Amino acid sequence: MTYPLFEEVVLLKDIPAKRLKQGDVATIVEHHPVPGGEDGYSLEVFNAVGDTVAVITVSESAIKPLSKDEVFNARLLLAA
Repeated sequence: MTYPLFEEVVLLKDIPAKRLKQGDVATIVEHHPVPGGEDGYSLEVFNAVGDTVAVITVSESAIKPLSKDEVFNARLLLAA
């Protein structure tokens, strides 16, 4: 599945180096096609007031689309 730029997605794994956890929401800012392999995405993660807290690159299997059955939650940005 190719995600469109600026779509919000959910992380499927923790990224301890950036203090991010599975379930955090991120915005796609770049798509990195890999012929014959798994595509990657650069993501920007914002805090609750809209400040950027991280920019990461992950494989497509590390994200999923938001679903209508999910709700947002707030957590402190502590060491993961």
